[in-house]
Amino acid sequence: MRTDSEFAFELRVCQWAEREWSPAREDSAVVVARQLGTKYRRWDTVVLECDPEGLATRGAFGPDAFDSDQLHVLRHAPADWTFYRDALPDPGYPWRYVRESVHELADRDALDTRKRGRRIEIRRKRAYPDWVRRVVAIENKPDLTANAARDLAGQLERDVALGLADEVWVATEATNERVEPILLADFPAAAGVLTVDPAAGTAETVWEPRTLPVDGPGTRILDRPEDAHSAARFEYADPDWKAEKRRAIAERAYARGWRSYADTMRPDCRHFELRADGTGVSPYCVAKARTPTQSECRGSCGSFEPEPPVWRTKGWPIEGGPGAATKRLLARRRRERRPGLE
Repeated sequence: MRTDSEFAFELRVCQWAEREWSPAREDSAVVVARQLGTKYRRWDTVVLECDPEGLATRGAFGPDAFDSDQLHVLRHAPADWTFYRDALPDPGYPWRYVRESVHELADRDALDTRKRGRRIEIRRKRAYPDWVRRVVAIENKPDLTANAARDLAGQLERDVALGLADEVWVATEATNERVEPILLADFPAAAGVLTVDPAAGTAETVWEPRTLPVDGPGTRILDRPEDAHSAARFEYADPDWKAEKRRAIAERAYARGWRSYADTMRPDCRHFELRADGTGVSPYCVAKARTPTQSECRGSCGSFEPEPPVWRTKGWPIEGGPGAATKRLLARRRRERRPGLE
């Protein structure tokens, strides 16, 4: 059985990773998210291998993500009251943006601030932990045609050269042929390969990845000509830039998770359901009789019908109707993977 779409396949991969992923260290906690990256590259699935104690400490800061500027302040906030410009390293951008981050963090109760004359002093409430051990990127291509394989090979080469993730994988739907077609694709040898059976909710590693040097400089490939004579254009990525981006990606993964699809779909449509099977819970459209994509499941969908008002009042026992209940259920599942949240 083939999945309805790449989106449906992506959810199956996330469900499998949350249940079955084997981290490099057995004591690691696993957090899974989807559709994350930088302005240069977006990954379909991101798996964070986390220090359990650090993950619980991170929960004390709340469920929302911190951006790169806020992380710069949090990570260097002093234990005792100090003028913020004396406490923090030079950010490399105007200090007024640092002040904005200081006020934002104070509003979120993540940082203590006070004014002494015209000077803003800061003090940390708690140390921001190094909670992420490894970042794993998975590209999902259920139906790997020849054109898709060529396009994906270039993306994987860029991922391997940059070394932003500790491991890079490609996941495709199992064909059960004697030799899986994906093994014949011209992918970088450093990229791992997963074949997934969406119906059974299982996956098999058919090619092990190489661990990439995330602590060292990376190479950002800007342009690779198709002919064999022209030179490629590239630039080096500084290790500090990579470390900052990894932390920012981890923060967004922590806040979003992979069940956030309900935030961009229409669970308040009368045709929207969550259906459970042996692999997990997935969105389902009764009108289309399949899992809809996020681009399909919008108010502009020709099959969209709002929930009847009676569903949100006496005819439905949960306040807000089934659409609101769906969002609460998915948010609760997301929080269960994040210990330490108050």
